[in-house]
Amino acid sequence: MSQTPTADQLRNRLVDEILAEHRMPAAVERAMRTVPRDAFLPGLELESAYTDQAVTIKDNPGKPLPLSCASVPSVVAMMLEQLDISAGDDILEIGAGTGYNAALLAEIADRGSVTTVDIDPDVALHARTRLNANGYEHVTVIERNGLLGAPENAPYDKIIATVGVWDIPAAWWDQLKDGGRLVLPLRWRGQTRSVALTRRSNQLVSDSMELCGFVPIIGQNGEKTAPLNADDTIRVHYDEDQDLDPDALTATLQAGAPALEVPSAQRVGGEEPFDGVWLRATASDDRVCRLEVTPQALEQELLRKPVMPVRSPVLVEGGSLAYMTLTREGADPERPFRLGAAAYGPRAEELARDLVAHIDAWGSDRLAVPQMTVTPDDKTSAAGHTISKPESRITLAY
Repeated sequence: MSQTPTADQLRNRLVDEILAEHRMPAAVERAMRTVPRDAFLPGLELESAYTDQAVTIKDNPGKPLPLSCASVPSVVAMMLEQLDISAGDDILEIGAGTGYNAALLAEIADRGSVTTVDIDPDVALHARTRLNANGYEHVTVIERNGLLGAPENAPYDKIIATVGVWDIPAAWWDQLKDGGRLVLPLRWRGQTRSVALTRRSNQLVSDSMELCGFVPIIGQNGEKTAPLNADDTIRVHYDEDQDLDPDALTATLQAGAPALEVPSAQRVGGEEPFDGVWLRATASDDRVCRLEVTPQALEQELLRKPVMPVRSPVLVEGGSLAYMTLTREGADPERPFRLGAAAYGPRAEELARDLVAHIDAWGSDRLAVPQMTVTPDDKTSAAGHTISKPESRITLAY
């Protein structure tokens, strides 16, 4: 009769599974084998605590995303690698969550300090309680709007955000040491990337960028959503600096004309990622948004199926739009799918060909990642394509 695995066995098994798929620095591995994730998720089945999945700890009634959750362990490990902590570092975490990530930070920083901030009193109390119960009384937990940081313990060697951030607050600049490192799930043009940035005087310069998804921080409202049909089953998500005409787009889709389809030259395998198309498009094109199509809209065949119905890159201009599609073609068994564009509206052909150009540009170097340079104002500029936000300017260049 087999014995039920212990928490230690399950924790080590999870770390082994992550290591089989991803790199993990030795200090991060030690911390993840040491800190009991189950102790920060009381009431959850032991097996579930050590599965590579997110766990909701507080719902957000009426909203599609939870208010707070425990992040996917492999994503936690990835972001800790990006943060590149040294023993003795002073660290600020934005988004306390369960307290688990703060405990990991404390293990890795060793003789340093960890301050974690959360706007929600229940979440902050949960983190404080769990940290105390597991020997991390020295971690500072503050109930506060994370956009304000924690000036009382600044400056910091490292700042990490565990919530989606649309703009980099001026307060974080003030609290990060020159030469310090900021890792955050940054949102622009409908996508989210975990970006690792090093401060160089009045610039933040990236050296790592990974696809991820996080609950958005409370208090930043630069992202907008517009329904494109009466049933609200087709939506476009866009940034406040983008000029959209939802009524014109709605009229285009209501007209019921078939999609104009343009294939690209790029094929992909069944497990091959192609999110880099979205990333590359944002480095040169301000028309990039996110299209969301619900299962109901697909069942009603209101439009050609997007490559990823819930979150597809789309080019939008006036009453026209073009988004990515995936078509199975049997000619190449290694890469049986062809990427392409489906477009609607008076400028359908132009937008479709522009999107295909982005796809083909990605295909010329599929692993390429742009360098991001962030400045707090207009006084310092970097070469590349710039996206301006209220508190920062983001420049992307390949």
